[in-house]
Amino acid sequence: MTQTMIGVIGGSGLYEIDGLEGAEWTTVDSPWGAPSDAILTGRLDGVAMAFLPRHGRGHVHSPTTVPYRANIDALKRLGVTDVIAVSASGSFREEMAPGDFVVVDQFIDRTFAREKSFFGTGCVGHVSVAHPTCPRLGAACITAARDAGITVHEGGTYLAMEGPQFSTLAESRMYREVWGADVIGMTNMPEAKLAREAELCYASVAMITDYDSWHPDHGEVDVTQIIATLLGNADKGRDMVRRLPALLGAERAPCPHGCDRALENAILTAPGARDPELLARLDAVAGRVL
Repeated sequence: MTQTMIGVIGGSGLYEIDGLEGAEWTTVDSPWGAPSDAILTGRLDGVAMAFLPRHGRGHVHSPTTVPYRANIDALKRLGVTDVIAVSASGSFREEMAPGDFVVVDQFIDRTFAREKSFFGTGCVGHVSVAHPTCPRLGAACITAARDAGITVHEGGTYLAMEGPQFSTLAESRMYREVWGADVIGMTNMPEAKLAREAELCYASVAMITDYDSWHPDHGEVDVTQIIATLLGNADKGRDMVRRLPALLGAERAPCPHGCDRALENAILTAPGARDPELLARLDAVAGRVL
């Protein structure tokens, strides 16, 4: 058994956790650069918590410039064991309405301008992301959302686009009708991939703000509409997060799905051929196997 530490990565509209005991903003140095912001740490119902605003307080990072590697590395260095990613998303499904939550279990990665791995020349690693989220964490999020009175959908495919512009109508129709995506956003990739490389359990909660431009009755995505829905979703998101410590507990066994052992056979570079400089940067992410 290990001590649980829940890390919450807050997306647009969710910039804090209410009710943390001993709350303080902690600056974490990372060899992968500066994280998006300091990390709010404390305890909630006896469970250690860490909150990182993905875009920084004041929303200073665009989806492309979010320092994803530094964020995941910093959470790992703090001792986070379980990451709940909360993000604003558009919907491709009539039944997934604005104000609803979707606990995502699959991704289509259409981002192209981001560093997507901790590994590279000098230490090559390949992890499986066939099932990119942790079912145990996802189930806890579903229960917490339902207990908070939120309409939540179990499972869905998240289309990660580069942004910062929203989709064209043709793109929206393709993602929905041809590719079968359920929600669309700009931030869960490469975040989910990096969490897997760092052997962190990861769950993604998409907070629906709008129907994407495919919807015949809603027209193009309007930022004013999105912001109005964001405010309500943020309150719901905080209600959901407040219920997670009681569900996850202060101690945890090894992940039954192997998320915390993802690097077991992933590193291919021979020990004598590994780059010492890269190994030093991987001390938190991959120290267990290196």
